[in-house]
Amino acid sequence: MMSGMIATTGSARAQSNSTRLEFAATAPAGWVVPGSGMAPRTVRRAELRGPAGRLEAMLNEGAPNARIAAVVCHPHPLRGGSLHNKVVYHAMKALNDPAWGLGWPVLRFNFRGVGLSEGRYDGEAEVEDVLSALEWLENEYKTPAVLAGFSFGAVMALKACRGGRQAHDVRALAALGLPIAAEGRSYEYSFLQHAIVPKLFLSGDRDPFAPAAQLRQVAASAADPKQLILLPGADHFFTGQLEPMQQILASWLKEQFL
Repeated sequence: MMSGMIATTGSARAQSNSTRLEFAATAPAGWVVPGSGMAPRTVRRAELRGPAGRLEAMLNEGAPNARIAAVVCHPHPLRGGSLHNKVVYHAMKALNDPAWGLGWPVLRFNFRGVGLSEGRYDGEAEVEDVLSALEWLENEYKTPAVLAGFSFGAVMALKACRGGRQAHDVRALAALGLPIAAEGRSYEYSFLQHAIVPKLFLSGDRDPFAPAAQLRQVAASAADPKQLILLPGADHFFTGQLEPMQQILASWLKEQFL
């Protein structure tokens, strides 16, 4: 554990297969990690089908033998949030780039009403968009999933695994910059007392939308296993702290799965 961070701990191990299905998408763009010796891998655009219509999405393909696939959800649609958000992008890189030790395929998507996604902002129904993304990923890879989100995306990710509504094989949840109160709205997380999947709560200790004391209460009330990490000096957007955020996220996930 890095010094200066506050945490409650718990861990879980996961087993999975790596069956791969055909991927129907467009506009591939190859990339290579410098010095990795790995073959080119692709970033592909995809269209998901959600309850509100088409959802714009982008898949960063992973290693051929990846045993986990992941979804990363973006921040508030009415505040400029999209799959291209900086925190979402860096979280994706931590899960996808072999340099961080995971090399998983990662799906990012735009919530309804964002970018080319159809529908309109709702504030709650976006949970169904998350479930649609998980379903697409499950059909594509037939592996267990990791679900991550930033800010509003973290709220929707957690709610997607609430109670019996989550029918997909999600093995870990990562909530980055989870808000407690923002712009006149308060968020309530009592349902986490029943969420037994491993959970990471990762926020800056200077996040105005999640005061440390309140975030500790949320984490304390959540079911085990869980871990709370407050990144010293970081704000809600991890300004100047994106690499430490990536390091913590990748390290926690490797603890769960490797």
